[in-house]
Amino acid sequence: MSKKVERFEDLFVWQKARELTRAVYVATRQAAFSKDYALSGQAQRAAVSVMSNIAEGFERGGRAELHRFLNVAKASCAELRSQLYVALDVGYLEPPAFDKLLKQAEEVSRLISRLQTSVREQRDGHRAKE
Repeated sequence: MSKKVERFEDLFVWQKARELTRAVYVATRQAAFSKDYALSGQAQRAAVSVMSNIAEGFERGGRAELHRFLNVAKASCAELRSQLYVALDVGYLEPPAFDKLLKQAEEVSRLISRLQTSVREQRDGHRAKE
């Protein structure tokens, strides 16, 4: 039996996005990465955007709004993945650290996709019954 989701903090996808954000902050505070203010700041903002858009969409209350904000969260997750490649390519991240962050970001992206599908099905099913 699954627990009823009453707050955005109850969403597994938001919890995983929070873990990803924490990991991004840890990585961007290391050595040369921390001195590249533009890239480290952009990566941090993209990670924060993922979890923030999940939360904002949930709090807006409607399925259409949630779906729209999940689209933004997924796009921010893609932006973060792209920035991780830059960090790898310029030597700010070692391959093992990059792989771990990339796997986390990919997991969050998959979870967002699953939630989008569920929300879309609920939204469209609700419309069909009207």
